[in-house]
Amino acid sequence: MRSATVTPEGDRIRWVELPGQEPARVYVHGLGATAPAYFTEVAVDPRLAGRRSLLIDMLGHGISDRPTHFDYTLESHADALAGALTAAGVSAAEVIAHSMGGSVAIVLAARHPRLVSRLVLVDANLDPVPRVPGSQGSSGIAAYSEAEFVTGGGWEEVRDRVGPHWWSTMRLAGREALHRSAFHLTRGTTPTMRELLLELRIPRAFLLPESDGPLPGADALTEAGVAVVAIPDCGHNIMLDNRDAFVKATAAALTTQG
Repeated sequence: MRSATVTPEGDRIRWVELPGQEPARVYVHGLGATAPAYFTEVAVDPRLAGRRSLLIDMLGHGISDRPTHFDYTLESHADALAGALTAAGVSAAEVIAHSMGGSVAIVLAARHPRLVSRLVLVDANLDPVPRVPGSQGSSGIAAYSEAEFVTGGGWEEVRDRVGPHWWSTMRLAGREALHRSAFHLTRGTTPTMRELLLELRIPRAFLLPESDGPLPGADALTEAGVAVVAIPDCGHNIMLDNRDAFVKATAAALTTQG
């Protein structure tokens, strides 16, 4: 395990690092997740292995610190991640990022272009979404006020409805971190993550479950050079649900010339 200080208060981001050739690959998890749990099996697959790989946990999640003073906006997550990557000597990385991590990765590429040479987004959030009480994911978490979520029973309600798989990593996240991250994910960025993605001039791919149907705005993404790839036999956690298809699609995305 490695780490770097990323805030003036001394909070640290931590990651698991696999040795290999440069440029590095950086794997970024989604809301309430942790990169080693979600990406280790695919990172060591022979079709993806051989590169220096950082399986990194964002602030508030997994093995990283969980500061309560941090605001957990997508921009702040991206800047903290940039601090960790800079401390690790990473530049021009190939970033593979899931869900909220994909949103952060887009912002990272826009704000810190020297750090990112290629993006593979895994069912990432591209647009703001409504906050719906009782729903799954960020929408349901963000529907609570922070006080309701942290100390008013919201955390327990989410625990009881998300199921044991997601809860196995969500329980590692700080309560304030989880709520603020969800809130800012539903709010999105200005310009939106989709608009930022369209403007990037690096190779980009977007993987989504085939069962979700066509990706909204796919034509505009394709026209802008984003490869949109539907993956069969999976849900939102593509890398866990259909590892072989995920690795095949990711390896192809990482070798396509932009």
